Amino acid sequence: MKGLLIKDMKLMLNQKRFFVTIGFIAVMMAAVVKDTSFIISYMTVLGAMFTISTISYDEFDNGNAFLFSLPVTRARYVLEKYGFGVIIGISCWLFSVLVAAAIGEMRKIMPVRDTLLIAVEVLPVILILLAVIIPFQLKFGAEKGRIVSVAAIGAVVVVFIFTEKAAEILNIDLELAALIDHAAEWNWGMIAAAAMALALVLLLLSAKISIRIMEKKEF
Repeated sequence: MKGLLIKDMKLMLNQKRFFVTIGFIAVMMAAVVKDTSFIISYMTVLGAMFTISTISYDEFDNGNAFLFSLPVTRARYVLEKYGFGVIIGISCWLFSVLVAAAIGEMRKIMPVRDTLLIAVEVLPVILILLAVIIPFQLKFGAEKGRIVSVAAIGAVVVVFIFTEKAAEILNIDLELAALIDHAAEWNWGMIAAAAMALALVLLLLSAKISIRIMEKKEF
């Protein structure tokens, strides 16, 4: 697995201009927009999505057939992709948190505490995003995988919108407002821990699905 990580790290270094550009855009956005916490989700999602590009590189020019002729099992290959995605995603998350917190404090538009609270809420998104995207990418390939992943994420958004509209029709607004009014009484530490635990469970389930997909594929 160490060799696979080194391979993907070298692929990432070949894209260093991309990461420098993304980092520059993130800093510029934080210096202009009022809500500096936006760059946390922006950088986190882009970092996690880079895992997809490494899978695409492996598939290019029948590269997987050569890769699996080496002492590399399909299970280790899958686990490395998840590990690499978590490493890059959390690295981008840390960078964006530092930028958002520093500029938010310098511009006096967002306290560090609020930035950290939002950052903790975004952290499980890395795992959930990887859990959703990687199986589709491995199953359908580079082009179809992107389309199916976007469709899956779009379906989740539609479900949230439908739920919100249904709540309005059923007059549940007051109940939701009451929950928001008591938000200060919530134990945010427990909520964040529960969200992280759920994300980890989804990630492990996704990894098992991805391993089965890779074991059935022919190259």
